[in-house]
Amino acid sequence: MTDTHSFAVTGVSGLLFGAGLVISGMADPARVLGFLRLGPGWDPALAFVMGGALAVTLPGYALLHRRGQPLFAPGFSPRVAGIDARLLAGAAIFGLGWGLQGYCPGPAVVAAGLGQWPALLFLPAMFVGAWLSDLVSSRGA
Repeated sequence: MTDTHSFAVTGVSGLLFGAGLVISGMADPARVLGFLRLGPGWDPALAFVMGGALAVTLPGYALLHRRGQPLFAPGFSPRVAGIDARLLAGAAIFGLGWGLQGYCPGPAVVAAGLGQWPALLFLPAMFVGAWLSDLVSSRGA
């Protein structure tokens, strides 16, 4: 597949994902925090979004594994070696940030594109965190 085709598939996938976030309300951090806050005022919308995503993803993965390779790439990448301390630490930091702000990277990019100022502040912090993670990883390797 040429770089142009790869770029087009990636762009269409990103637009579809972003549209799904906007339509489902998941670009709104208050919606996410409403789900994470158990008790009065709990918002189950995120559970329905996740359920819908699983209903589409699981059959898709089953089809992909039967094919043996992705539709638009020569192979699956990256391959995950297993669960280790680095993965668990990253997941914990991700979950903490998600629980405190209601943003994860995808919805933050969409919300920033919609002009939401908290997302516009969140994105640079996310990029600095990614850079620091790479810096720490390269020194520890």
